[in-house]
Order: sequence, then structure tokens, then C-alpha cells
Amino acid sequence: MIEILKAALFGLVEGITEWLPISSTGHMILLNEFVTLNVSKDFWDMFLVVIQFGAILAVVLLYWKTIWPLGLYKHRKRTRIVVKKDTLMLWAKTIVACLPAAVVGVLFDDWLNEHLYNWLVVAIMLILVGIAFIVIETVYRGRKAKTDDLNDISFQQAFLIGLFQLIAAIFPGTSRSGATIIGGLLIGVSRTVAAQFTFVLAIPVMAGASLLKIVKYGFSFSSMELAILATGMIVAFAVSIVVIRFLMGYIRQHDFKVFGWYRIVLGVLVIVYFALTGHTVSA
Repeated sequence: MIEILKAALFGLVEGITEWLPISSTGHMILLNEFVTLNVSKDFWDMFLVVIQFGAILAVVLLYWKTIWPLGLYKHRKRTRIVVKKDTLMLWAKTIVACLPAAVVGVLFDDWLNEHLYNWLVVAIMLILVGIAFIVIETVYRGRKAKTDDLNDISFQQAFLIGLFQLIAAIFPGTSRSGATIIGGLLIGVSRTVAAQFTFVLAIPVMAGASLLKIVKYGFSFSSMELAILATGMIVAFAVSIVVIRFLMGYIRQHDFKVFGWYRIVLGVLVIVYFALTGHTVSA
């Protein structure tokens, strides 16, 4: 029961931090320093990624009409299925944006886990991206966005946003949503559209990462491991629905500076804590 409660806590943190630009992986790594699941290292590495699949399902549920390419066309007494071209184009742009991170993930996943998934990298990236949010929001304050509709994102913009996502794929603590939103703001995409594209972009990226981790781990789960994984995913799903709705309402009236300041403060606290407790970088 204790391990199930721990899994629920990880699901709660995942659901909150996956969509807010404050780094879900960074928070999960840090939480693991204080609340440790009694599982093998291989299972933990897999759990850290696959738990995100629960968060993906929240996006699928909330944005089903946006991402599903088939619709019904009614004319008089006849109804037929039609293909929504705008949705197909959105998926094509999403695939383009996924390519950089997908290539790096497949080729360097194990190396990145071994060398960069530690508290120091997380802390540094929390601070750097926090500063970036504050600077960008200050510089671009009052400027009218060039792109304020999800379907108006160009293939070039999608690819550039994908390059920013690559930074998050390499450095834990960056925040995938944070990197893509910053990238969107820099190339003239509105906050709302940048967030929406981030949500859609998460579906293939996180689904692919989850599949890759499960394949590497194998499908021989114990009953306890299945219970832990299922609990984390279900909680992440439920919490994500609430957080996504909150975020979309928040950014219509506010900028991202508050998240920038939160990241900086947290990053500093992490460095101070681990330095005082004598942790090495590999800890």
C-alpha cells in the first residue's frame, strides 16, 4: 500500500508539472531524492517516462475534436464521413516538429540518462529557462503575435519549435512545454497557440518515448509493478485534465513570468540543498 501511495504522489507531481512550464522530469528526479519507490533501477527509469502516458490521455480527451481527422457531414437526409484537411495538416506539422527530438531520443537515450539525469543539470536548466521566460516576456511584452490560430502554424514554425523541444529532450529540467512555448513566442506564435501546439506535440513524442522505454524494459511486469505503473498513470491523467484547463485560462490573462521566477527560486534551492547535504553530481 505504501508503494501505491508513493506512485500516486508521483502521478500527482507528473500531472501538475507536465503541462506547466516548470519541468516534469526535473521535479520527478528531485522528488525521488525524498520519496523513493522500492523498485529496481530499470523499472524506475521506465516508470519516469511511461507515467507521462497518463498525461497524454488527458490531452486526447480534451482536444479530441481538434486532433481527430474524421468528421460527419450532414446534407439533407444524408450523412457521410469526411476527412478534415486542417487536422491532417496539423498532424503533418506535428510530425515535422517531432523529428529532431525523435532522432536524438532513439540514438542517445541511454547516454543522456546516464550522464545528464542528475540534480545539478536539473537545477541549472531550471534557472536558465526561468531567466529566459522573464527576459522574453519583458522584451516581447505588448507585441502582437503573427500567429494566433493553431491551424495557421507553418511547417517552418513547426520545425523551429521542434528544435526548441530538442533542448528539453537533451537536458532534464528544461521542461518540454517550457522549451516549445519559448520557441513559439520567439517566432511570433501567441501564448495560447504555443500552448495548444505543445499539447498536440506531446501526443506522439510522449507516446513514442513511452513505447521505447517499455520495449527496452520488456513486458514481464510483476503484479506490484503493474499496480504502481497503473496508479501513477491514472492519477497523472486525472490531475492533467484539471491543470490543462487551468493553464489555458491563466495564459489568456497573464504571461509566463511567474513560472520563470518559480524555476529560478527552485533551482537555487536545489543547488543549496544538495551542496549542503554533500551530494555528488552523480547522486
